[in-house]
Amino acid sequence: MATALITGASSGIGLALARVFAADGIDVILSARSEDKLHALAKEVREKYRVKARVIAADLSLPGEAQKIYDRVVEQVDYLVNNAGFGVYGGFAETDWMAEAAMLQVNIVALTQLTKLFLPGMIARGRGKILNVASTAAFQPGPMMAVYFATKAYVLSFSEAIARELKGTGVSITALCPGATETGFQRAAGATGSRVFDSRTLPTGADVAAYSYKALQRQKRVAIHGAINKMLAFGVRLLPRRAVVAITKTLISRSE
Repeated sequence: MATALITGASSGIGLALARVFAADGIDVILSARSEDKLHALAKEVREKYRVKARVIAADLSLPGEAQKIYDRVVEQVDYLVNNAGFGVYGGFAETDWMAEAAMLQVNIVALTQLTKLFLPGMIARGRGKILNVASTAAFQPGPMMAVYFATKAYVLSFSEAIARELKGTGVSITALCPGATETGFQRAAGATGSRVFDSRTLPTGADVAAYSYKALQRQKRVAIHGAINKMLAFGVRLLPRRAVVAITKTLISRSE
């Protein structure tokens, strides 16, 4: 029986991914800060899908928590899903540094460290898959969410580079790049009212999870969810960089 470790599993795409893995008969290790929500999800997937489900509560904004997760995992991890992450909205001169430092720790440091910890075992076994959740934000700078966009650019670059290093090992890395999704992300980031979230009907976390699970199994290096998002990710390569940044600022800014 295969096992998947999923961070940020208490809500949004992470919660939906836990259900997708469990529905395919894969045992899950669920990690996030919200221990009560994790236990409720673990109970749900055990009863519905008859898989094993274990909870490891951890706050990845704190140094040392990634190592704590690794030390508590006794099962062989066949799938590592680095989904935990969040954003901070506002002009960089006015945003809270402590919130951004925590975001850097979660979005970059913890993701990198968990990959570093679990990857050698996968290589030694000659199999394993890693899903790193980036974003369509990875393809351009993002005024009003400058640090968040930069963290996702890191995730994409890091994942593509390691994927090439892993060629021939039996291990793969997929960088998932969803666009705006109805997950509660915008409320947590303080981005409610932003045009990019309010201008159209958004896909759900379940939509993105179903797509990303298929992309992971196909060993896609970069998986962009949605036809419009694919076109936009390609389109930014054709426009002058200054125009791309100006358009992105307009989309991220709040509607009047």
